[in-house]
Amino acid sequence: MKTPFGRREIEEIIPHREPFLLLDEVTEIEPGRRVVARKVVREDEWYLAGHFPGRPIMPGVLMVEAMAQAGAIAVLSQEENRGKLALFAGIDDIRFKRLVEPGDELELTCEIERLRGPVGRGKATATVDGELAVRGTLMFAVTDGA
Repeated sequence: MKTPFGRREIEEIIPHREPFLLLDEVTEIEPGRRVVARKVVREDEWYLAGHFPGRPIMPGVLMVEAMAQAGAIAVLSQEENRGKLALFAGIDDIRFKRLVEPGDELELTCEIERLRGPVGRGKATATVDGELAVRGTLMFAVTDGA
């Protein structure tokens, strides 16, 4: 796959759509091994109006979801997994290190550590300008799509 690629190509790999597609671009990919993606947090994001009024901050759970979507691209870009779903099987050791605000650009990296049959695990990070925002380990199960 040639990088960078945008939302149209992302939507060919994972089933997420607006308003829940949390990636703008994939900048690096090694199918089944590693992915680097980015997300610009815009002032008009649907979740910022209520989180929090007067002090908008991207919710931590959505940062974790964005990392998971990036990881899903790494796994589902493999030819044998095309058209399938990657579902959460677990989340470990998540640590939040900085706030993410409108105007910030998240760089999301997921390194697949293990993929045995339909179950796998990846180490994921999200950074802003090289500063760690969140990190953790994501477990997933690959299953047939709809």
